Amino acid sequence: MDTERNSGRNWKAIPPFETGIKGRCPRCGEGHLFNGFLTLKPKCECCGLDYSFADPADGPAFFVICFGCIPAVAFAMWLEIAHTAPYWIHLVTTLPIILLTCIPPLRPLKGWLVASQYFYKAQEGQLDTPS
Repeated sequence: MDTERNSGRNWKAIPPFETGIKGRCPRCGEGHLFNGFLTLKPKCECCGLDYSFADPADGPAFFVICFGCIPAVAFAMWLEIAHTAPYWIHLVTTLPIILLTCIPPLRPLKGWLVASQYFYKAQEGQLDTPS
């Protein structure tokens, strides 16, 4: 069991994949993580967990670029080289593919990274200097 300081309650540790992908609070699994599409709420409305610890930075964008954009652009290049497709073909095929592989995964990936930071108690590294 994961015990939270200053909460007065024991919270069961919930794996990040279960809460993050759904956009739920990493501590209670009930409250919402987002206020809008990608903006994090200040705190959970159910358990009061302060989300100020969360800093996924460019992580979601990096994963989307590597696993979504690169294959979509490779498809566009193949389509152009193999078939010398006119612009309207790219407009109706390539543009939707790029948009569908880039935008929808951002929110679940950001939720998963925030939940992982909470679950694994990630924090900024500090130098251990002898005193």
